[in-house]
Parts: sequence; C-alpha cells; structure tokens
Amino acid sequence: MFPSLCLLYQKKIAWYTPLFLLCYSFFMKKIKIVLVSDNHGMRECLAQVRKMHADADYFMHCGDSSLPGYLMEGFATVKGNNDYYGEYPLMKVLHVGEHVIYLTHGHCDMFMRQYKMLADKARSFGCDLCFFGHTHIPLDTQIDGVRLLNPGSICFNRDGSEPSYMIVTLEGKSVEAKLLRYQRIK
Repeated sequence: MFPSLCLLYQKKIAWYTPLFLLCYSFFMKKIKIVLVSDNHGMRECLAQVRKMHADADYFMHCGDSSLPGYLMEGFATVKGNNDYYGEYPLMKVLHVGEHVIYLTHGHCDMFMRQYKMLADKARSFGCDLCFFGHTHIPLDTQIDGVRLLNPGSICFNRDGSEPSYMIVTLEGKSVEAKLLRYQRIK
C-alpha cells in the first residue's frame, strides 16, 4: 500500500522522485518460485528440492507428478497427461506480485511444440507469464508479450541434457529465470 502512496507523490511533485525510488525499493520484495515438472512418480526429487530451497515463497509443479494430492502438499499443481488421480485442475491462473501466471502442463494447450498457441491461451486469461511442462525440454522464450518458461523434467530430459528445474525470481515487473540441473543427493 505504501508504494502506491509514493507513486501518487512521485507523479505530482518531481522532487519526490528520489524518495519514491527509496521507499519503493524498500517495500518491494523479491519473490522466489521453485518451478518443477514431470517427475513421473519419483518423490525423492521433490522432497530434495523443497529442502534445498526452503526459503522459496512458492513451489509450482507443471504436471505429470503421477502422485496423489497428499504427496504434493505445498505445491501449486496442475494435471498432466500422466496424472490419473483426477484431483488436479488442467490449469491455474495465479496472481503473484505484479504478475499473472498461467500454470499448465501444456498437453491440451499446444500441438507439436507450437508455443504460440500456448502464449495465446495464456494471454486470453490476462497472463504475462506461462509456466508449463510436458516436452521434457527446458525453454525460456517470449512470444507476443508472454514469457514462456518450461523447467524441463526433474527426472529425465528428452534433449539429452541433465534433469532440471527452475528458480524464477519476481521483483516488481522484472522476471529472472535460472535453470538449475538436478543432481540426486545420495
């Protein structure tokens, strides 16, 4: 609420600009999201990632967990084409910070990796970010104003790369996505 008040002053009186920047940066919090997908029933990787990133604000799963809901507690989760429990929605629209996120597996939203179809669907819900899985191939691209992020599979990627997940950091309108390689701790 206070940053909005600063914005009001910033627009009316020019000498308040430094004050606005100071109070806005003070109150603006970085939001850390752990983004995973396609673990296909393997539970240990989810537990390990949660433990490694205990400071995260959100944990999001892009489908094909192949696990019942009680084992996905703490994750915003959607249904993938290999989720047979029926307790997850096909998609979610999430308001996080200054962003609107379209969370989906992607198997119903695109055909043959036609990412524009996915971007169009996200935009139809007013989303500027789209988190998806299904392809088992990491991706970070922008199409028609929608940032598409796919963390790849936390178990096996189809492009021959190591299993992966993403850390997405939101700060105001800024979005930083970092692809991390998953390595099982023995």
